[in-house]
This record gives sequence, structure tokens and C-alpha cells, in this order.
Amino acid sequence: MWGKRDDMVVHETDPYNAEPPPHALAGHLVTPVHTFYVRNHGQVPTVDAGSWRLRVDGLVDEPLSLGLADLRRDFEHVRSLVTLQCAGNRRSGLMSFRDIPGEHPWGGGATSTAWWTGVRLSDVLARAGVQTGAAHVWFEAPDVAGDAEGAQPYGSSVPVDRALSPDVLLAWGMQDQDLPPVHGAPLRAVVPGYIGARSVKWLSRVGVHDEPSDNYFQQVAYRMLAADVDPATTAPGDGFPLGPVALGCEVLAPSGPVAAGRVGLQGYAHVGEGRHVVRVDVSTDGGSSWVQASLDEQLDGVWRLWECDVEVPVGPCRVTVRAWDSSATCQPEAAAYVWNPKGYVNSSWATVDLVGR
Repeated sequence: MWGKRDDMVVHETDPYNAEPPPHALAGHLVTPVHTFYVRNHGQVPTVDAGSWRLRVDGLVDEPLSLGLADLRRDFEHVRSLVTLQCAGNRRSGLMSFRDIPGEHPWGGGATSTAWWTGVRLSDVLARAGVQTGAAHVWFEAPDVAGDAEGAQPYGSSVPVDRALSPDVLLAWGMQDQDLPPVHGAPLRAVVPGYIGARSVKWLSRVGVHDEPSDNYFQQVAYRMLAADVDPATTAPGDGFPLGPVALGCEVLAPSGPVAAGRVGLQGYAHVGEGRHVVRVDVSTDGGSSWVQASLDEQLDGVWRLWECDVEVPVGPCRVTVRAWDSSATCQPEAAAYVWNPKGYVNSSWATVDLVGR
């Protein structure tokens, strides 16, 4: 479905929500389009690229109406490597501690990396002229989300300072191809280091405002609630909005039965804007001792892939992995410490159970 690999882990078909099996991400800095995870809240809209226009309005000096040809002709093209991560990534680990009804049990595959091609959002906003008093930039799309209260088109926002950063894109290309419909064609936002929910697909409007978006997915969904709160009783604005990606890691390969002896592990670690992954530790004895994994090159806005050889005995062996970032932050040990009633941001240590034979 939607040009994805046959072994995608499909959490829902309508709307389509799926992630690749962990091994499909192992060792690949760039994720092939057919492997890249998909998170949708409504059906993929049909958008005619020829007649499509992007409105840019709100607190601007000159409202704009731009087609793809205008964007390609009038602004500098940018090609950037960026990792996107769903806020529900690794939710299954939280569910293993306590159930989270009504939410998809995402594994660690709701994280993927692509080359995105487009223009800087800051260049477009400079053309429009951002006015004094602007504090937030809204992204709006035509896909109708049935899980929103009352059903409404998808929308979100980011602070204006983040929107004006030169790494935030309006992208029409993915992996040097036209953006596929399921990934937001004809145009999507790409906000590096922020949860994927803020990189809105099928963009129809960019609005500059003095307040955050009033959309359900800014004011109700994608907000962190306390562990003792019932989401059914919350009001818009409760909790706090999710933005930068929290420090996290995952083991991608191998899993299950392996040949006893020296085994090579692979995985990723990722953290949001302004910080970098600096170390990944691996333990096979429940954290009594650790060895450091080798890391690939550090790139801004991109996950770090890691590798580590460990000794696996005959029989069960649980591998535990934790990451550190450039602020000297380490992940919390257990899912119990970060469990929340929507199942967002499982930043706890990663584990995989191997069986040596």
C-alpha cells in the first residue's frame, strides 16, 4: 500500500499508519522512501499540483499566494538531510508498563531520515514581511482528521523564532524525487529536531500569528499530560505542547535467536534541536557494566547510527542500551518513569532480548 515494502508493520489501514520492521532501518543513514514510516490522522487528500496554491497571511506586510512554479522560480533551492520522528515512537514500550487504550503501539520504526528538497520557510516569510508581535507560525492542511473532536482539518504551529531558522523547509522533494502523496505532496513543512506532528503535510496555508494554533492537534493532541490525568477529561491547553524531540535510542538488529558468541548490534540514537548524541552505552548484564558503541558521523538534525559487538552466552540474554547527549543528559532508565496517558516520548533505555544457541 502507498508504495511501501511488504513487511511494513501496519497499525491502521484507513487512515494508513505504518512503520518498517526494525531491521529494515539498520545500517542505513538514509531511509528509502518505501521504508519511511507513515503517520496520518485522516485519509490522504487528493491535491492537484497544477492548481494548488499556498496562502501565506496573518501578521505579514504582504499576503502571498504561491504555486509550486512560484516557489521553484522565486526562491533559492535547498537540499537537506533531516530525521523525522513521530511523538508516539516506541509507545509499545510504555504500553508494556501500563496499557494506553486507543493509541497505536508504535515500535522504534516511527523514525526515518530523508533528503528533503525545497525552499527555506524563512525566505518565504521574508518576502511576506513578518510584522512586530508575531510569535507563532501556523501550518494548515486539507486532510480531515476523524480522531479530532468534531473532525477537522489538520493543523499545528511552531514558535516564530523556530520557523525563521534557516533549516526549516517547505519541501516538494524527498530522496531526490517528487514528494509522494502519502508523504505530503505537493508541499510539506520539514522542521528538524521537532516531533513529526509539526512537519505538516499537504500544506495549504502558512499563517503568522501572536498565539499558537487553535487546532485540535496543537491544543489537545500532542500535549504531554501528567500520569494521573484522564485524557477524556482534559480541556484545550491542558498539559504542555510537544516540540523538540527528546533524547532516545533503539536497537534495530538483531533480535531473537542468534549464534552464541560475539554478536554485532546495530541501532540509532536521536535528540532534538540544539543538542547532539555524544555517547551510546550497551550492557548485557542489566546495567552492572557498560561498553561504548561506535557512532557514525554527527550531522545536525540527523540521527546517529551506532554499532557494538557484545558477547552473547547460550540461553536468554537481554541487551540494554542508553544514550547521552551534549548537555550531559542520559535517558531515564525505565518506561515507568516516563509513562503518560497518551504514550508520547518514550525516552527510556532501549532493550532487546536475544537467545544464544
